[in-house]
Amino acid sequence: MSNTKAKVPADKISRDQVISIYIQTVLSEERVPSSVFKFCNENNFSEAEFYSFFGSFEGIRKEIWNSFFNQTVNLINNESSYVGFSNREKVLTFYYTFFEILTLNRSYVLFTLQELQEHRDLIKNLNQLKGLRSHVKEFASDLIIQTNETQNVKFLKKSPQVLSEGVWLQTLFLLKYWMDDDSADFENTDLAIEKSVRAIFDLFDSSPLESVLDFGKFIWKEKMT
Repeated sequence: MSNTKAKVPADKISRDQVISIYIQTVLSEERVPSSVFKFCNENNFSEAEFYSFFGSFEGIRKEIWNSFFNQTVNLINNESSYVGFSNREKVLTFYYTFFEILTLNRSYVLFTLQELQEHRDLIKNLNQLKGLRSHVKEFASDLIIQTNETQNVKFLKKSPQVLSEGVWLQTLFLLKYWMDDDSADFENTDLAIEKSVRAIFDLFDSSPLESVLDFGKFIWKEKMT
């Protein structure tokens, strides 16, 4: 067992510290703690304090993904030029920023998405992504709702439900792609983001052929090399 864990006085523990200690524990020991009791006892705070923040380790995992999303949104909203971006540019900015944050936490992300299975099957791990799914879909829906409010002609308005579900499926695709990406500085993930965002918006705008073919050729090339 690692001797480098920071002991936190019981009257000082915070929600963020519990999360930090959890991440440190799973990375240093390469496993999820066997019980809440043992986790708390080894880190000098009580079960009552743990349960005041989270109902289980699964609750921590969900909150970590929520924090990745919240950090992303805070960063992009602090960019003065962001408000003037088109929806396509806003989604691109979101993805570039989101995956920069994931890259800073890559060891943890790979661990937590692989811990329950030998093969990288995200479907088995979607429970911890429930909160992220809601946030991403709401983010995408809001973009379309805001655009629709500026359209006076009904047939020019778009479906928030369609785009939000598409953006979520795209997020899962890009997450799996990023996990498998071994290119320098994850350059291939950046290309996948660019081409997939272009494809999904062209599909949404009913002018898909060129971008879909371009995206398909990109995926084919990556799988064959």
